[in-house]
Formats: sequence, C-alpha cells, structure tokens
Amino acid sequence: MAGEDLCSIADLSSSEVRAMLKLGHDVKRNPRDYRHALDAKQMVLMFEKASLRTRLSFETGINTMGGNAIFVDQTNSPLGERESIADVAKNVERWVDVIVLRTYAHDTITEMAANSRVPVINALSDFEHPCQALADFLTLQEHFGTVNGLNLTYVGDGNNVCHSLMLTGAQLGANVTVATPRGYSPDIEIVTKAREMADINGCEIRLLQDPHAAVEGTDAIYTDVCVSMGMEHESTKRAPIFRPFQVNEALMADAPSHAVFMHCLPAHRNAEVSDAVLDGPQSIVFDQAENRMHAQKALLLLLLGGLPRVTKYGGR
Repeated sequence: MAGEDLCSIADLSSSEVRAMLKLGHDVKRNPRDYRHALDAKQMVLMFEKASLRTRLSFETGINTMGGNAIFVDQTNSPLGERESIADVAKNVERWVDVIVLRTYAHDTITEMAANSRVPVINALSDFEHPCQALADFLTLQEHFGTVNGLNLTYVGDGNNVCHSLMLTGAQLGANVTVATPRGYSPDIEIVTKAREMADINGCEIRLLQDPHAAVEGTDAIYTDVCVSMGMEHESTKRAPIFRPFQVNEALMADAPSHAVFMHCLPAHRNAEVSDAVLDGPQSIVFDQAENRMHAQKALLLLLLGGLPRVTKYGGR
C-alpha cells in the first residue's frame, strides 16, 4: 500500500482492510515497537472544518512514531479558493510525505490525490469518513473478537459516516442495516458498491425506515448527528423528522442485551441520542475515539512504508 491514497474505503481491498486492522491492534498493544517507524516523515493536515479527535489522533499518532505533523487551518480559506488545488498539491508534495485533508467537497480530496505524488488521506469529506469507519471496526473487533457475521445497525441520516460504515462492513463480512427517514437514505452509488462487496464477502446491506425493526437481533447500534457541519441551516427542518430515530433507552431495549452503542462524536446530547444511552453501560463511544489514533497509525505505517523499520512486527 506504500504510496497509495485513501480517498474512500472503496479504494481498499478486503485483504488491505483486514491487514490494516490487524496492524492497528498490534500498534495499540506494542506502541514502543513503532517509536522510530516514521522517523523524519512529515505530515501536513489541511482542515476546512473544525476538529478535535481527527486532528489530535493524527498528530499524536505520527509524533509517537518519530514523524512530525504540520497543521494548516483552512477554515477561513477553503482549498481551491486562493490558488488551484492542483497548484497546492504540486507545492506541498515537495515538502511533506503525506497530505491529510478534512474538507467539505469530496472532489477536493480526489483532485488533490490526482495531482499529488505523495499519499492523500481523506480525514472527512461530505461524502465519506473512512478513518472513522476503520477505527469503528477496530473497536468492534476488540469488543466481539471478530466482525465476520456481526450485525451493525446505523440509525439516522444516511451521511458520510453511514457511507463508510457500509463499505467497511461489506469488506469485512459484517451485516449492516441502515434505518433512515424517507428521503434521507444513503447515496445509491455507495449502496450499490457496498452490496457488490457484500455479495463477495457473504454478508448483507439492508435499508429500512423503521428504527425499531432495524435493531432487532443487532450487535451494535450506531448513530450520528442529523445535522452535519455546513448544514446548520436545515436544523429546524430536520429536528422533527429525525426525532423518531433518536437512540434512547426504548430503542436500545428492542435490541439484544449484549448490543453496544456507538457514535463518532461530537454528539448532540438528547437530540440523536439520549444522555442515558450515551453515558450508559452499553456505550463504547470513547473506545472508538481512542482507537482513531491506533487505526490511523496503522494507516500511516502502510502508506508511508514504515514497517521495514519495525523488526518485531510479525504481521507482514
């Protein structure tokens, strides 16, 4: 995978996703073995959107492996506005080893990747959030031992997080059910790709509009905000539409008692999820947040060719 981009989970093969998660577990268990794996490697983070988990997990991740992170705040100067994205790529590739983007338009990421000779990582776009999904399935593997045959239910807006969860689940043999209000289903192109992958890996992608039916027999219930960054103008319109899709104690009671609750954070408390669920014993949201760093360390190691410097790693 050295030198490749990660714009979408669909860029990866099933074996690459599995290898990345296997490495993520080892990085978490044995961090000292990776202290010098990325010595002198330079990473730039160019973010058009505010960030807590994504920024800190990438920065701490590369720093603890000997590399360096440079943050460029693009919140007041979107990429492509001051100079073309192609020109930005042709400059930045001469100074750094990897470009990490957090943008609004997905096209910004694909255009940067098309014009850059160094790897480009999608740290969130309006269409996908692959780094989040990798950390989520790392967390599910920790909790359940395997995700092959696991049942994951996503409840809420069919957004970027939903897209990446479907694609990742399909790559790993997990059954993913998505329950959304009418008119807020995930993108049909993503659904089609995920179902093609699911057919190959022996799992299923289901779309429903009844959250209570969706959580029957599930192992994990996942939700996200119903108003993403940049869509705040739709808050008043969306609130009553998504109210029946809130993950609360009543909805959790319709799932098996072993089911866990997941959220990519930040959460709008008592909007898409009740405090009782978010802070309850079934919640693993902070495990997910922690695992952002470990999953992204594995991603950086693979894209930047850091494993030859790790003599103790046996997962090659």
